[in-house]
Formats: sequence, C-alpha cells, structure tokens
Amino acid sequence: MNDYMVAAISGGKDSTAMLLLMLERGMPIDAVIYADTGMDFPEMGAHIEKLDELLYRERGQHIITVQHPKGFEWMVFEEPKVAPSSIEKRLERGIPAYGNGWPGPRMRWCTGHLKTKLVDKAIGQLKGERNAIQYVGIAADEAKRCKDDKHKRYPLVEWGITEEQALQICYDRGFDWDGLYKIYSRCSCWCCPLQRIGELRKLRQYHPDLWRRLLDMDRRAIEMYGDTPLGRFKDNWTVEQLDKRFAAEERQSSLLDKEDDL
Repeated sequence: MNDYMVAAISGGKDSTAMLLLMLERGMPIDAVIYADTGMDFPEMGAHIEKLDELLYRERGQHIITVQHPKGFEWMVFEEPKVAPSSIEKRLERGIPAYGNGWPGPRMRWCTGHLKTKLVDKAIGQLKGERNAIQYVGIAADEAKRCKDDKHKRYPLVEWGITEEQALQICYDRGFDWDGLYKIYSRCSCWCCPLQRIGELRKLRQYHPDLWRRLLDMDRRAIEMYGDTPLGRFKDNWTVEQLDKRFAAEERQSSLLDKEDDL
C-alpha cells in the first residue's frame, strides 16, 4: 500500500515554493491542505485561489481548506474554560472564565488550534488505512525548525533552498501576493503579537483598516483581562500606545522633511 502524500501549506513564500517545485518535479501529491486562520492578509485569499487554479490544471486537484468553526477572535474572547482548576484560578484573579487572551511566546495556542490540529484531523480523515507523509515548507536556512519525525519531509531543506531563493522561485512563476513581500518580511496573521514592531508600523501604514481592527481587539482584551499576560498584546506596548508612537514618528519625519525643503 502506497503512502498518502500531503503538502501542508500556509500560503507563504516557503510552502508556496515547495508546492510549485513539487509539481514541476512530478512528485506524488495526494492532497494539498491549507489552514485558514481567518486572520490572513486579504491578499492571501487571492494568492490561494491562484495556486488552486495551478494545482487543478496540473493535477486535477483542488486545495483543501480547513478552518476553525469559531475562529481566532472567538478563541481570544469567548471560548469557555472547562477545567475546574483553570476556572478557579481565573475567578481568584478576577479574570473571566472564558477566552484565551492574546497568544504569546509561552502560550502560542493559536498555531495548534487554528492550524496544526486542523491539518492533522483532515489528514486522518483523508488517508484511510494508508500511512500519511506530510511535506512541510521550511527553508534550508530555517532547518532548526524541522522535527525528527518519520511522517514529515522537508523538501526545501533537502534541496538546500533558502528563504530568499524560495521567494524568487515564486516571483519567477508569477506569484507575488500583490506586493505583500515588498512590504512585510513575513505574511502570516496580520494580528500576531509576536511580530516585530517594525512590521506593526507597516501594518498601520499600508493596511489601516486592519490596524483599526487590531486597536479595537486590544482595547477589548485590556478591558476583559487587564494587565495580565492574557491582556497584553506585547509586554511593553499596547496597540494604542504603538499607535501614538507611530503617529509621533510620522509628525517628526514630516517636520524634518519640511526643514530639508527650506
């Protein structure tokens, strides 16, 4: 019985390059699965559609999209806590017994609940009695992220393809995310608290509608959870504080530009 070969993609440059090269090299693919968190940039939707069209032309397959039935914001603010110990601790601290708050380095619950578990469940339903092998889009210069797992393969690492090369492979084949990678270094969830402040500055500038949503979400988190890890977007910054910081930087830059023109 042959293995069931699955390409799990995020839609970013590395997993996209992996899928493109797998198609070009005639590698076996039984399914392509994309986990939609609901918090991807709008441009990502068009990218996935374009990738799906290519997959259908080449293999007669469509990308299988999996998504949490409630979504990211429900998990941040509304998911009921079940464990009595968790409920008791929250009540003692005056925190609602529902919602997970902002994810963070120590509690990165979003990746597991909105991506990994959904992909694993889909693979389990699709593979039947066959042994599943999952292709993962990690580039060669990120090989430290690879896991020693006989059920996972890392084609870009095997081929020695770096992140920079992966992006160029995508560009060369007409996949450009409508310029997202010209702005941001990564195109994962736009609301991620783990992204650098420079990326958030760009979000405010280039996607002001998403920035306004982020402001609203952070105000709600602070109101619900207060100054706790659940309510902190970043350890030292609220989104509103960042908004004021970025606005001040813009004013200062504008004044310097005017002085240069004198």
